[in-house]
Amino acid sequence: MRAIGFFFTLLGALAIAGEVKGIAFPTARWFFTVSREVPWLHAESVPWFGWAASALLVLVGVVMVSRSFTGGPGDPVIRRRMKRFREIKRGYYSLIILVFLAVLALLDQSLVGKRALAVKYEGRWIFPAFVAKEFKNKDFGMDGESAEAPANYRDLKRHFAATGKGKVILPPVPYDPTGDTLAPRSRPLELRDGIYYEGRGDKPYFGLAARYYDIEDSKIHLRYTMRNGKFNGPVDGWDKEGAQLYSGEFQDGAPVSDKFNGEGGKEEFLAVESSEPRAVKYHPAPPTPDTGNFLGTTSQGYDMVAYLYGGLQVNFKAALLFLPAIYLVGITLGMLMGYFGGWVDIIIHRIIEVFENMPFLFIIIIFSSVVPQDLKGLGMILFILVIFSWMGIATLLRTTIYRERERDYISAARVIGAGTSRILFRHLLPNTISIIVTLVPFTFSGLISALTALDYLGFGLPPEYASWGKLLNDGLANLSAPWLVSATFVALVSMLVLITFVGEAVREAFDPKKYTYYR
Repeated sequence: MRAIGFFFTLLGALAIAGEVKGIAFPTARWFFTVSREVPWLHAESVPWFGWAASALLVLVGVVMVSRSFTGGPGDPVIRRRMKRFREIKRGYYSLIILVFLAVLALLDQSLVGKRALAVKYEGRWIFPAFVAKEFKNKDFGMDGESAEAPANYRDLKRHFAATGKGKVILPPVPYDPTGDTLAPRSRPLELRDGIYYEGRGDKPYFGLAARYYDIEDSKIHLRYTMRNGKFNGPVDGWDKEGAQLYSGEFQDGAPVSDKFNGEGGKEEFLAVESSEPRAVKYHPAPPTPDTGNFLGTTSQGYDMVAYLYGGLQVNFKAALLFLPAIYLVGITLGMLMGYFGGWVDIIIHRIIEVFENMPFLFIIIIFSSVVPQDLKGLGMILFILVIFSWMGIATLLRTTIYRERERDYISAARVIGAGTSRILFRHLLPNTISIIVTLVPFTFSGLISALTALDYLGFGLPPEYASWGKLLNDGLANLSAPWLVSATFVALVSMLVLITFVGEAVREAFDPKKYTYYR
């Protein structure tokens, strides 16, 4: 509890400090970013949701830390259960891996993003990834048509490396999960006995190939069609400004016709210095380590590693909002149903029956159709999921409380004058904690599955959110790009297996038949 309290306090304090000082701390900036992006989460220019969420985090964190120091010795039953959990190695190590993944997700733009971590220019250091200001190319001495455009730090790094005017430090994965469309990738071709091969493969290359003015900027000089490792088919040529000047036809490696309509001569155009032929990989591009796309790109031109990371962040953020919401509603209503019974139980049970009989998918389709685009997002999807997800927890708590309220320790509490709230939260709730804790991992895995399924069907998050479900859909729509489905499948299944292992270990360690509060 103390560690979680310190974390909440630090996160909330960083969010508030970042808003006041204009610093974009990793993850902590999310509260105010969401508050500004969603219309109903801010009033005029005041991001009230960001302030409220940050203040609540600090308050909850401080209470948890203070309770950890003043609450007396830890519960021996809880200690025995935690010891038993650590003895179940499969679940314990799975939890460590999940915590590690959560820490990676918390690093946010310091690990994955197109904005530079640091830029040294004219003797001073600037940290674009950690400030709210949007820098332009002209701020770093780049002029021309792109001077007023937002700074492209990947191009800036190459420019500084060539001119020696500064230094750029990029994140380990220098791409944004979404909204960062890359130019078509390329891979080197190897010429052996007059035949071109892709890399060190043993099959002649089939596909498009190109000579580049600039490989990094994907400025193509000549683009060919290759069959059996030879130029065979149409060829096109462009000048450095992107205007097409040349076209022709190759057959069995030799030109049979061509046409040039630019200034100067054809021979001069063909003799312009450019790279050796390279295999052109349009999106979705396969893994190209030499360009930094270790898992390839999606059909939208996003880097796969960055997109998978963005999906991981969405899953953890969704869990942090979804789990407290459904457990707060489910536990509260379930305890009221079980403890009071009668009309309270009947009314809430009828409400549960109504919600359980609503067609969930149809409700999602209706919301997707009628909700304005500016209101769609993670919050709206989670709101709908919460509406349809609390019933199981409430029903389970109702059954447990029905049984527990008849035990002798509850009768003794009533005799000595304990009030309803004390009986509910100091006596009944601690004896249902094993059930609640056991359900958490499986609820988390259910949330990930639900988000993935909705995004796969096209009724989930907007395009600005990275989603593993949309990536699966993308992969099935592009079966010639197996890296899309395979990478997403491995990430999704690994995540669900880890959570399941943790859930099984928690269920065994918190088994009420092993350790209870009463005999």
